[in-house]
Amino acid sequence: MEWTSHLLIAPIVLPLVAGALLLMFDERRHTLKAAISLASVLTLLVITVVLLRFVDSETAMTSVYPLGNWPAPFGIVLVLDRLSALMLVLTSVLALAALIFSLARWHKSGPHFHTLFQLLLMGLNGAFLTGDLFNLFVFFEVLLAASYGLVLYGSGQLRVKAGLHYIAINLAASSLFLIGVSLIYGVTGTLNMADLALRIPAVAAEDRMLLEAGATVLGIAFLVKAGMWPLGFWLPTAYTAAAAPVAAIFAILSKVGVYVILRLSLLLFGVDAGATAGFGSSWLLFGGMATIAFGAIGVLASQAMGRLAGFYVLVSSGTLLAAIGMASVSVTSGALYHMVSSTLAISAFFLLIELVERAQDPAANVLAVTMEAYGDDMDEEEAPEEVGLAIPGTLAVLGLCFVGCALLLAGLPPLSGFIAKFALLTAMIGGNENAAMWVLAALLLLSGLSAMIAMTRAGIRTFWAPIEGTVPRVRVSEIVPVGFLLVLCLVLTVQGGSVMRYMDATAQSLHTPMNYVRAVMSTAQVPGPKAAESQ
Repeated sequence: MEWTSHLLIAPIVLPLVAGALLLMFDERRHTLKAAISLASVLTLLVITVVLLRFVDSETAMTSVYPLGNWPAPFGIVLVLDRLSALMLVLTSVLALAALIFSLARWHKSGPHFHTLFQLLLMGLNGAFLTGDLFNLFVFFEVLLAASYGLVLYGSGQLRVKAGLHYIAINLAASSLFLIGVSLIYGVTGTLNMADLALRIPAVAAEDRMLLEAGATVLGIAFLVKAGMWPLGFWLPTAYTAAAAPVAAIFAILSKVGVYVILRLSLLLFGVDAGATAGFGSSWLLFGGMATIAFGAIGVLASQAMGRLAGFYVLVSSGTLLAAIGMASVSVTSGALYHMVSSTLAISAFFLLIELVERAQDPAANVLAVTMEAYGDDMDEEEAPEEVGLAIPGTLAVLGLCFVGCALLLAGLPPLSGFIAKFALLTAMIGGNENAAMWVLAALLLLSGLSAMIAMTRAGIRTFWAPIEGTVPRVRVSEIVPVGFLLVLCLVLTVQGGSVMRYMDATAQSLHTPMNYVRAVMSTAQVPGPKAAESQ
């Protein structure tokens, strides 16, 4: 094999080696550990961009890496296609922003932050690259184990309480994952995804119920992670309580569940699945719509910006799940664009919240809510005159970033949130007359309205008429990651045509899974040095 072929395994090996190396140094050597971690993430970003450009070339094809040189379905394989490459780049971008933000102070708040961060990246990248369900479970457990430490990172009773709830719920989801995988293996005799796609259509009628039961249990495990209603009740509290850089990288964790459901639903239960074709699609459609409604209500009801962001994660997940349930190429394309845009915006918003709330006192927040509900009794003549006060530069920058996040979350022009909503609505309304599509379109518009109302209310309370006039102290290393993510959303807008072309090609490949199956199943063993010389 050429050395470039080994780049496919680098997104897993690199953070694993970096995480192990970090354990060899004392925790007091913060600068050295930060340098190693940052170098790993920067290298990872470069590698994932190279992989993305590779799958987007004119000769693009699904790449398969047989670990141990054993072909599928007997050996473990890593598979790189357009979807997995997209998720790798998105993970690396969020990791870079979250890590740089943490270097200001968060990485010193407890032990082994950088090691846990690297292991989380290893688990995420492995989950996106693996080609079989067993190793999906392995990488899923690696990323969850790292996330357990990160969600508890720092101090505070609320963080510990929410973190313990997060651990208990995800341990239950892991048990369901293992049960579902066992049932599927018992019926089909394989866990390789491509091999499953070939065997599922031939499953006997008397075994089909057991297969669908296994798929249902497996789906519930990932729907818990994706946050579908009513399984996502834990998510807003856990994400709100987490430290800012942890919440920023956690924005991609809910997309792991969405990624697996998208991958398996089209690969295993697509149009070529025989009697099980389309299994669970209606549940995803209506469950996604219920999640959008629940998240929009939560966004409107949230007084704290952290909970607002947490509930918007549910709105984003519900939109993606409903789009998967529609099983349309054009809708899937718009959903992929929405996934990238909303994930970047949510991550930036979580980082921004920590900066904005430094200038606020919890008692002042309670007073602001009280004044909003019952009015301000202060006489206008008694109010101090504030005409001519200059806006501090820090607040101006934070306010500009807040406006960018508000436009993205509400789906208003001219940023990428609007393009994502427009692509979804155009695909839904123009291609189907089903009543459920109109309901989903209405929910998308109403969720955007709820986000606009909630963000406007929070912006007025924070920047326009704050109870306290304190200006937060913000370091350059903290505001730069927020601006970086927002600039990427601007790039998505300016390069909307090129990005949508990639999303269209990705959606088309997902809806024609036999190309993926042929690429995996036709992978042969790589000849050794002696065999190569004899040839």
